[in-house]
Amino acid sequence: IEITNPDEYQLEQNYPNPFNPVTKIKFSILKSAEVNVTTLKIYDILGNEVALLVNETKPAGVYSVKFNADALPSGTYLYRISAGEFSQVKKLLLLK
Repeated sequence: IEITNPDEYQLEQNYPNPFNPVTKIKFSILKSAEVNVTTLKIYDILGNEVALLVNETKPAGVYSVKFNADALPSGTYLYRISAGEFSQVKKLLLLK
């Protein structure tokens, strides 16, 4: 889903949270990242990268990505977006 002209960079809390095994992560990119790659990564609580959900240039807009954690054990994970100079981290909880 893409809606143009967001007001700010934003990383929303995943929904549902806690989840089992699929959740949705929504984010907004304010400026077109034509020269900067937008990445959305999932990390375990020790900081090890466990999934790469987005790794591409994105125009300004609002996006939604599904994360399927079927292969991961229950626990607390972190997700981080980087787009140009913007970076933000949030927690998500997988309960099986």
